[in-house]
Amino acid sequence: MSNSLTIAIPTKNSAERIVKCIQSIGNNFAIEIVVIDSQSTDKTAEIAIELGAKVLQFHWNGKYPKKRNWFLMENTPKTDWILFLDDDEILTEKSKLAITKAISQTGINAFWLNYSVYNSDKKLNWGYPLKKLALFKTDAGFFEKIEEDFWSSLDMEIHEHPIINGPIGSIKEKLEHKVNFNEPGWQHKHLEYAKWEAKRFLNLSSNNKDLTILQKIKYTILKSPAAGFFFFLGSYILLGGFMDGKNGLKYAYHKACYFNWVYKAIQREKYIGFEKK
Repeated sequence: MSNSLTIAIPTKNSAERIVKCIQSIGNNFAIEIVVIDSQSTDKTAEIAIELGAKVLQFHWNGKYPKKRNWFLMENTPKTDWILFLDDDEILTEKSKLAITKAISQTGINAFWLNYSVYNSDKKLNWGYPLKKLALFKTDAGFFEKIEEDFWSSLDMEIHEHPIINGPIGSIKEKLEHKVNFNEPGWQHKHLEYAKWEAKRFLNLSSNNKDLTILQKIKYTILKSPAAGFFFFLGSYILLGGFMDGKNGLKYAYHKACYFNWVYKAIQREKYIGFEKK
């Protein structure tokens, strides 16, 4: 067991996913598993408790902080390290060993995590790589603060990343990220993400030094009406998604759809702003 690690899992109506996520952690890896729930109407909270997790209910007031920062600020873990897992992410035995080894190092305050992407339980070996800055020392930083009072219906940080004080490392051993485009509500959820992404795009100041390189590239591409096509081209052709056959095509297609939704949402927000003038 790692005696210096807390794992936090933000949830909302995650009953179908939370079981595999928590079970993958096991009983001897982290000191505590905390599920940060948003008043789920299914059995998410009950299942999490049965599996040995602590459940906190988050009631958002429309302002900063959102779910992850609220947890760090108001329910600060007593452990040295915090790992944020999404409910569709799975820890492997090898990734747990790699994490345990990494956090025993001195002088590193956070780690980028790498993920294997699974589409409908089929592993994607090509296409866009997925990595997140999701493992860091409890006192090393918070997620980006975005001024979005009341214009977003999303109570959790979506694409914000932690702003870390100190050196950052990387863990090569991969976690598993499960994607299911046929899941009920997938499109609705990502349309809401697209609206948020559009508003963030339009509210970005000229001083965007806290954005990662990948974020800067993404927001540059989103200026083009061909944004969806560019992301499809990158995933399916340039990064070899075609090597994954129909599964790679489906993944690239849905990526393209999402970024096309973001571009359209940007144009719609611009039009609404113009009409208000």
